[in-house]
Amino acid sequence: QVQLVESGGGLVQAGGSLRLSCAASGRTFSSYAMGWFRQAPGKEREFVAAISRTGGIRNYEDSVKGRFTISRDNAQNMVYLLMNSLKPEDTAVYYCAASLIITRAANDFHSWGQGTQVTVSS
Repeated sequence: QVQLVESGGGLVQAGGSLRLSCAASGRTFSSYAMGWFRQAPGKEREFVAAISRTGGIRNYEDSVKGRFTISRDNAQNMVYLLMNSLKPEDTAVYYCAASLIITRAANDFHSWGQGTQVTVSS
C-alpha cells in the first residue's frame, strides 16, 4: 500500500491551466503505475490518465488528449497532471491512484488519495 495526497486544485476560468500534484509515501513508489481519475457531481468516476512505473507509457482518456499531460518524478515520489485549455466539463474532483499494472480500470488501482476539487468557470 501507498498513501497518496493530492494538491493543486482550484477555481480557474475556461481556457486556463492548473497543475495537480500527488505526493506518495513509502519507498516503493517506483514500483507502481500511477493514474488520475475524476468524478463530477452525479456521475461515475472516470479515467483521465495513467503513467507506467518508469514513465515510458502514458495513456489518456480521449477528451483530454492534447490538453492534459501526466508525468512523474520517482526521486521525489510525485506524480503530476498538467491541465491546459481547461473546459467547464473538466470540473470534477480529481483523484490520484496507484496500481501494480498500467491500466485504465479503476478496479485495478489499490490505493487512492482523498481528491482535489477542480472547478472551471465559463
